[in-house]
Amino acid sequence: MKIALFPGSFDPITKAHVDILKRSLSLFDKIYVGIGVNSSKQSLISADKRLEMITAVFKDEPKLEMVTYEGLTVNFCQKIGASHMIRGIRTVSDFEYEKAIAQMNHALIPEIESIFIVSKPGYSSISSTIVRDILRFGGDVTQFVPSAALPFLK
Repeated sequence: MKIALFPGSFDPITKAHVDILKRSLSLFDKIYVGIGVNSSKQSLISADKRLEMITAVFKDEPKLEMVTYEGLTVNFCQKIGASHMIRGIRTVSDFEYEKAIAQMNHALIPEIESIFIVSKPGYSSISSTIVRDILRFGGDVTQFVPSAALPFLK
């Protein structure tokens, strides 16, 4: 069974995340959507609420399982039996950042491969950071997040 992890903060999940996940489904038998919990970061949405939100967005997709985790992502891959890690790339700077992490992960556990999926052009400017800022200042994020996520953002 080919298993992958799509890790992220998903604070909140965006249409760009959804696109990367949907495009990954044909590549793997099972994909874990891993909500990384980082105690040193200030989240807008609690990890439990993010888990509920992502589950609502993908309620009809049996190949996906949503989980939270702490610690090194590559160690979590080992724990769940994932041989691949999926990462979305929006920009050149994303690529440089993700490449460095992938190389470090490979040095730690060479059996886990990082797969980069380039975002569609229409999604390249969407990031959770920008969506959080819009939310903080009362803006409308409906064009950036999946409709099933909206009730969790109020």
